[in-house]
Parts: sequence; structure tokens; C-alpha cells
Amino acid sequence: MPEDQVLAEGRLTVQQLWAVYPDEGGPRHELIDGVHFVTPTPVTRHQQLVSRLTFEIESYLRAHPGSGEVFGVPLDVVISDRDVVEPDLQLITADQSGILTTKNVQGAPALVVEVLSPSTRRRDLGIKRDLFDRAGVREYWIVDGGQNAIDVYRRSADGLLLSARLRADAGEALTTPLLPTFTFALNQLFR
Repeated sequence: MPEDQVLAEGRLTVQQLWAVYPDEGGPRHELIDGVHFVTPTPVTRHQQLVSRLTFEIESYLRAHPGSGEVFGVPLDVVISDRDVVEPDLQLITADQSGILTTKNVQGAPALVVEVLSPSTRRRDLGIKRDLFDRAGVREYWIVDGGQNAIDVYRRSADGLLLSARLRADAGEALTTPLLPTFTFALNQLFR
């Protein structure tokens, strides 16, 4: 299925989407500016990268209780009545505990991670990045398994979401001010 194929005519609300696709599992259903997107189930390499990142962040959080919670797919992030997405990984920091409900996340997580897939690449780098920027995500990591690199978008003091590319072949490690002392060598992530 082409990455930007819209399965519904017109614009939908989150409630309309959930009425048609209630907690059914299977492919991801996302709504960006009222436009419905379906994402197929990820491939093995994608899941390995998500699992490794989740494990490292979860290990940090266990060693630093009260720092926050990490979640993988599927968990809806409701940004507005016309925007609901399911990032590959998201971190809700302790100061954001109010956005976590029993069903979903109501607002922008501190950190959102997407692992690029051929079917989602353009969307993750374009309209999703723009959505997370507008919503106020503090960091957005785009993991590129084909290049063994991560583009880290981090909010600057003046509110801009600035990016830097980290590469495994340069011996770089992933760090974040959201998790002080957290470090993860990219050559371990992309092994």
C-alpha cells in the first residue's frame, strides 16, 4: 500500500476513527489532520530496534524510579480531535503524568521515537515530525536502520526543534537531557 494512501474520503475526528476501528489489533490506524492512514505490521528489523531502545530506556527508568514511563506500540497518542498517532516508542516523564489515561495518552509525550520503514518513511520525516513539533514534543528521534543512524530532534531554549544526526560508524552514543546519565552506544543498538 502506498505510504500516503488515504483510506477515508474527507476528514475524520478521533471519535469517528475509533467507532470504525475499536481496539481491534492488527495494522495501526492513525489520524493526522483528520486524514486516515493505515500502517502495516512492522518487519523483524524494525521490531528489534524498537525492543532494544525500549529495553535500555526501561532499564534506566527502573534504576531511577519516578523518572517516567516508556511505552511501545500500540498506544494511542491523542494530540487533538483530528490527530491520533501510535509512535513506535514514547516516553512520558514524571512531570507529564497527567496526560496518561487508562486508554491512551492525551497530549504530547516528552519523547517520541519512530523507526523508519519503507511504508512510513516520508510520513515520519514530514507530517508526523511537523505534528510532533506543533504539539510540543520535547524530543523526536528518527531511527534509520538502513543507515545505522538516528536523527535527534531536540527542542532548543527558543522553542525550535533542532536536529543532529548520530551515526553508529562514528562510535556515537545516544543521550538525552530527559534522562540524565542515560547513554546507549549506537553500535549496540544497530548490532
